[in-house]
Amino acid sequence: MNEEPLFEAVLSPHRSLGRLGFVLLMSVVTVITAVHMVIFARVGAWPVFAFFGLDLALLFGAFWLSYRSGRMREFIRMSRTDLEVKKVSPSGRAVDHRFNPFWTRFNIDRHDEIGITGMQISGQGHKTDVGSFLNPDDKESFASSFQRALATIKKR
Repeated sequence: MNEEPLFEAVLSPHRSLGRLGFVLLMSVVTVITAVHMVIFARVGAWPVFAFFGLDLALLFGAFWLSYRSGRMREFIRMSRTDLEVKKVSPSGRAVDHRFNPFWTRFNIDRHDEIGITGMQISGQGHKTDVGSFLNPDDKESFASSFQRALATIKKR
């Protein structure tokens, strides 16, 4: 009964451009770039041609890195006797952090204009940051829910 989760959350970075939007954007950009590459190649401006190709490759690379980092996840599960934070990197490597909820502190760093700038779970000599990739509204929502759940467990 004590091991039943009283709080669970899965945190993941937000990506504003979905798959269809990415395909449409990159199709338009590729066509426009290809047209310009042909124009500059015909007038003999080979360096410009090469830079257009490099520019397109870098744009694809930037999106690849962005979507790869979007595979990051943090799983937070809290029962009366255990608080587990499992961080999964974009490569799939997982790191577990375990805490006793009764000895756990949840620290929040705030900036007057921005809001929450950092959240950290600490206890029993170790600590871990959580939700560093979340937007300000999601940080506020998570912090509020997590603090409530932690306070509820400590009251019992």
